[in-house]
Amino acid sequence: MSAPQFIASEIYRHSSYGRKHPLAIPRVSSCLDLCRSLGWLPDAVYHDSPRATPAELARFHDPAYIAAVQAAERTQQVSDAVKMRHHLGARGNPVFPEIFRRPATACGGSLHAASLLLAGVRCVYSPAGGTHHGRPDRASGFCYFNDPVLALQALLDGGLTQIVYLDIDAHHGDGVQDAFAEDDRVLTVSVHEVGRWPMTRNSRDPAASGGPADRAGGMARNIPVPAGFNDSEMAYVCEAGLIPLVEWFEPEAVVVQGGSDAVAEDPLSGLMLSNTALWSVVAAVKRLAPRLLCLGGGGYNPWSVARCWTGMWAVLNDLEVPRRLPPESERLLRGLEWRHSWVRRADAGWFTTLADAPRHGPVREDVRAAVRAAMAP
Repeated sequence: MSAPQFIASEIYRHSSYGRKHPLAIPRVSSCLDLCRSLGWLPDAVYHDSPRATPAELARFHDPAYIAAVQAAERTQQVSDAVKMRHHLGARGNPVFPEIFRRPATACGGSLHAASLLLAGVRCVYSPAGGTHHGRPDRASGFCYFNDPVLALQALLDGGLTQIVYLDIDAHHGDGVQDAFAEDDRVLTVSVHEVGRWPMTRNSRDPAASGGPADRAGGMARNIPVPAGFNDSEMAYVCEAGLIPLVEWFEPEAVVVQGGSDAVAEDPLSGLMLSNTALWSVVAAVKRLAPRLLCLGGGGYNPWSVARCWTGMWAVLNDLEVPRRLPPESERLLRGLEWRHSWVRRADAGWFTTLADAPRHGPVREDVRAAVRAAMAP
């Protein structure tokens, strides 16, 4: 199987965190449908995601926590003690009908992706993955389990000894960084908005978690960028920071978390990127990675998520993105709904195009300084 492989599941089509939650929107199903409408997803490369078992989840997560998530799905309620101990039904992590099955399926997809890479596939795409905030014993930041950690562990268990984890979500990849802070086989690199959760909003301490001087146990590099971060700045970060770091580490595999919440239309960040800026990072890393796993992540505007993640699949396959979408694709995008209080009037381009117009601008000193800090010995 030399062609890139795509992993997804129908569980996401009818699953929601709740009507008022940021993850009330369709994401994986929209990306899947849009790829198919463009003729980009033949059955031969599609894999229906398995669901990770409790035993597989326990490679990273506390069995008592896994049991608590299962119980929450079964009863659709949690006690005050469980809320406090495991952050279920609290802190943005609601109890919903598929609270165990949905994240366990994302983890199963990432574990299956790792097995494909170990078997000789060069590139795998699993847009349901990327739940990078999950902690061993608690939910965090809408993430109940941490599929990137499980995928990285599986690759290490399979014999790899040098892996780069690159996170370009608007939020710091804290759960993955902390899991591998002292493991010299994994270099974690995160580009994220400064002061945005889970960073301390008012902290300007360079050594704070996710700050430019935060090296965790020595195997982390963080590039916090200011609000308004533009395409020119991302190109600079990629050329001056990301590519040199990957080349320096000489990885046997690269795992990219490609959260679309870094694009300008997303309501949960202040970054101003086009989706093509994120695609360019994936394209650059693809050229350097002997094995590549591309995951989804954040993204809270249904149109920007669908368009961004579909374009990432195009990049992985060297497909030409059409200037205007065909009628079936346009109908799919026009059929999406967003009923959150954050809803803004949709731009016509959200329905008719896949690629955003470039959003160039000056490369600010804050960005240059963050790259210098990440590249310092």
